[in-house]
Amino acid sequence: MKTVIARRVTHDGVQRISLVFTYDPDLISLVKTFPGARWSSSMRYWHVPDSIDTAGRLSRLFSGKAFLDHSNIRYEETGRSDSAATGGPDEIFDKPEPVTNKEPGQISESDRKDIERYRRWLEAGRFPETTIRTYTSMLEKFLRFVSPKGAREVTSDDMVRIVDEFILPNGLSYSYQNQMISAVKKFYSVIYRNVIEPGAFSRPRRIHRLPNVLSKEEVKKILDSLTNEKHRVMLSLVYGCGLRRSEVLDLLLPDLDRDRNLVHIRQSKGFRDRLVPVSEKLVRMVDQYILHYRPVKYLFEGFQPGSRYSEASIEKVFRTAYNRAGIRKRDITLHGLRHSYATHLLESGTDLRYIQALLGHKSSRTTEIYTHVTIHSIEKIRSPFDDL
Repeated sequence: MKTVIARRVTHDGVQRISLVFTYDPDLISLVKTFPGARWSSSMRYWHVPDSIDTAGRLSRLFSGKAFLDHSNIRYEETGRSDSAATGGPDEIFDKPEPVTNKEPGQISESDRKDIERYRRWLEAGRFPETTIRTYTSMLEKFLRFVSPKGAREVTSDDMVRIVDEFILPNGLSYSYQNQMISAVKKFYSVIYRNVIEPGAFSRPRRIHRLPNVLSKEEVKKILDSLTNEKHRVMLSLVYGCGLRRSEVLDLLLPDLDRDRNLVHIRQSKGFRDRLVPVSEKLVRMVDQYILHYRPVKYLFEGFQPGSRYSEASIEKVFRTAYNRAGIRKRDITLHGLRHSYATHLLESGTDLRYIQALLGHKSSRTTEIYTHVTIHSIEKIRSPFDDL
């Protein structure tokens, strides 16, 4: 089945929904019938107006004609906003599509029950909440792709098909493919006891890329562009402590040890706890933020008091600040602040073993990649061309 990926984008300063798919005259004709659809010659995709009912209208448009992946479309909740800077609401949430009968791109009730059994198994195994969300989301995408087949009818050929017809044509990453394989493989081993042959779950070859980092001046520009106190403190903690996205969002109020200027990271990647030093300046910023916002459970809360701030929201905060700062580097994401923290520590002379502990890396090989991007070790190398 043909695949269309819908994503929220900003086009000419206006929020739109992009529709990405391989060239297909039938799909193009279909998209043209959508009110307000436009073609971007610069970005090479079709885009449509972004509204609260866009996902539902797109689902009806492509029903039976193409597999629509709209999992990346998020909807801003109406109501109170604490964002003076953006004037927009603080939390973003998924708007699921109702599932009725078993049609292409839909999941049957029996398969949904098995997905719920899978979720409960993951919860009983104390998997991190982020892993549970990722695995169940990936599994749903897989079952929508193979639909109208049911989960019990899937064969090893379907694992090859989703790579050849969905992941590769849409330029999805190594990590995406690996997560998809992990989620589906574990589901079939737990729920159906390996209905699919284990050999079907072949892993992609890992691509070793150097992390993209920002200079200290660029980090300062990003933080200075944030006028909303909550947003500024969030991103400052990500950079100032080298935190992962989930780690900063999982912080509870007692996790900041003011007596020792430490942040307690609990049950992070690999189920490991660690302590990370935090500067006194940043502690004062956090205390001022708490005084003004008065969170009740999490350090950074969403629309409802006591609710966890969403990952989509903090990514949007970073992207907005990054664009305002006028930085023009490729592929910099929120995680780039963590990469920058590690690189700047290494450049200032911090031992690699300490950086490994601060980042929570299990293997020193993971941390050693930062030795390849430090400017002190690269910029001092003299080219033999200079001796000609």
